Amino acid sequence: MIIEDLAARRVGVVQGGGLSSLALGIWLRERGVDAHHYVADLGQSGPDDLAALVDSLRTAGLPATLVDLRPAMAALGLDLLRYQARHDGGYWNTTGASRLVLVEQLAPVLRADGRTVLAHGCVGGGNDQRRFARYGARLAPDLGVYAPWIDPAALARFPNRAAMYSAVTGAGLWLDPGSDADRSTDANLAGASHESTELEDLATPVAPKTLTPRWSAWPADAPADGGSVTVTIEAGRVTDVGGHGADPVAVLTAANDLGATHGSWLRDVVERRIIGTRCRGVYEAPGLEVLDVAWHKALEVTLDPYSRALYEQLGGALGAAVYEARYRDPVAAAARAALDALTASVSATVELTLRGGAVTAAGVRTPGGDTDRQTRFGTGGHQWRDLAPAAA
Repeated sequence: MIIEDLAARRVGVVQGGGLSSLALGIWLRERGVDAHHYVADLGQSGPDDLAALVDSLRTAGLPATLVDLRPAMAALGLDLLRYQARHDGGYWNTTGASRLVLVEQLAPVLRADGRTVLAHGCVGGGNDQRRFARYGARLAPDLGVYAPWIDPAALARFPNRAAMYSAVTGAGLWLDPGSDADRSTDANLAGASHESTELEDLATPVAPKTLTPRWSAWPADAPADGGSVTVTIEAGRVTDVGGHGADPVAVLTAANDLGATHGSWLRDVVERRIIGTRCRGVYEAPGLEVLDVAWHKALEVTLDPYSRALYEQLGGALGAAVYEARYRDPVAAAARAALDALTASVSATVELTLRGGAVTAAGVRTPGGDTDRQTRFGTGGHQWRDLAPAAA
């Protein structure tokens, strides 16, 4: 689909405040396209920033509506944890997961508003352009998908990020603080992906001079006295973090605050892209990094070895499906069903300590009536002792 195909179409723009998405809005306005911006709140920014984005779009003559997608994003983010759906053994797939949420949740909104084309600003030929294409074809085949950076006319208008940056700042649009001509940050409630021309060089260290975290403190700057929290897992789902309740948004928000405060958040991964190339990815997921320690301890004390082996095999397959935008394919649905069955018995209360970027399990309790036991971990090994039956 090229710009001429949009002449008689009503377009819905997926908008998050990143540089290329804002440049897309300018491009469509210049070409007289009937476009409405759907500002997706995935938890990437606070409410004040998103309100500023909406206001700046409207002031620039770009109609905009804020859509709260945090519940769907949080639920899928916690499924990444539950299924261990990582890519290449490290990346939590937060960006790939958000593309599913955007298409799945925004398609009904676009239809209700009479929009027949979904437009996004992802780089042509990259992972995300393919993810939007795949999810669009599977979940919203009635909507056309316009990817501007594979349209020759759009590329001629904006040949690089410097041209985009000049146009976006000149139009007075609110720009995500993690984006400029040399850097980009794709964030949501589950985590943030950091890219820059400097970080593309594997010799560049991930350090304060080369990376600005989205939310998190560097381990050296974390509180010296550390902290602790109790995480509750019931029937394979995290149901509480420090007393904040079972709502997925509350769970991830509480875990994010802990990981960010105590410096537990960083993954530096060389990953295989959909197109087969390898690249460096620097990822910030403080909440998932904290919850991962509790989740693994719960698995250790609940799953038998054969279940654990199948769990890890299926988790790897599902991680690839998330990365490659195949999460709604039949094979991924089958993997999820099997993982749901395997994790149905995973229930535990895990005490965590956090200090200087490290998260450790200090104790775990599993329900089981007369066989209920608690483990306490210390420098001298561990001890088992019987406990009273867990409260119902």
